[in-house]
Amino acid sequence: MNELTHETQLLCTPQMQTSLCYLLNIELPIIQAPIGSATCPALVAAVSNAGGLGMFAMSWRDIDEIQRMIRETYLLTDHPFAINLVLAWHQLERLEACLEEGVKIISLSWGDPTPYVDIAHSAGAMVIQTVSSTAQAKQALTAGVDVIVAQGWEAGGHVQGQITTFSLLPKVVDTVHPTPVVAAGGIGDGRGIAAALALGASGVWIGTHFLASVEADVHPLYKEKVLQATESDTFYSCLFNIGWKDAPHRVIRNSTVIQWESAHCPPLPQRPGEGETVAEKADGTPVIRYSDVVPLPTMIGDLEALALYAGQSVGFVSQIQPAREIVRQLAFEASSVLKRCAILA
Repeated sequence: MNELTHETQLLCTPQMQTSLCYLLNIELPIIQAPIGSATCPALVAAVSNAGGLGMFAMSWRDIDEIQRMIRETYLLTDHPFAINLVLAWHQLERLEACLEEGVKIISLSWGDPTPYVDIAHSAGAMVIQTVSSTAQAKQALTAGVDVIVAQGWEAGGHVQGQITTFSLLPKVVDTVHPTPVVAAGGIGDGRGIAAALALGASGVWIGTHFLASVEADVHPLYKEKVLQATESDTFYSCLFNIGWKDAPHRVIRNSTVIQWESAHCPPLPQRPGEGETVAEKADGTPVIRYSDVVPLPTMIGDLEALALYAGQSVGFVSQIQPAREIVRQLAFEASSVLKRCAILA
């Protein structure tokens, strides 16, 4: 790990300098989750420059876009950053493109990492795998991954399991020790970070809070909905499944959800508004109701009706902030809690 900056030294307690920090060469054990289309070079670089680990969602981008985004990020930061690939699709071509661009941290999810691990390791990259059970954690460890993310049911976006974060986390920690484990789902402030570290995590994985960052590449309406939502305003289902079938996810309750519930939750193809165009992309491409697409800055139409992914930690988000401030605020809060607990002990 690089020598800590003076600012980071002021923020951190010794408990914040975990094995994950040393392994990934980062200052703070805070990873920005791969929040789909919201990820962009400005966001990823800002998180990494703040001492955390910024991460791209690259699963559905074409190779030219992947190369452009990585190269642009190198102009904005000399700190490590990561890319995420969802293994529900074949990703070898995208993986190889990212490795050719020099990315050294590869995050995988929603599938067996085995075919990808040796390729990444051969290129000098480390592999992070997201799991939702101890059985998946064992499989990931057998595949040779370097870091495991334990994702709880509270998480926003696409959610692999139905076990809560703080029930899953210590079981995964015990199962894969000494491999570092990162806690994901429902963590929205420094108290959650401190609690995760106390349960054996080496770091945390935060997505919803970064949707409300200045840099997040989503429509202002989406950010406003994140600010307005409370911890009880999210909805877990497979409702927004056009584009990714049968993948459970958590979103902010909106008009599409309410209409479907009012119709007594009918299955495909009887859902209200099935096949209806509710928005358009900048190039005129229609976005259909129940699509897995989120509101992007250049879209027009009924954007509130689209998928508004967010986790139960959404209630912690109260303002739009630069990503750097989010990272530093979370680190300061966590360090303050850990210091207080050390005094009480």
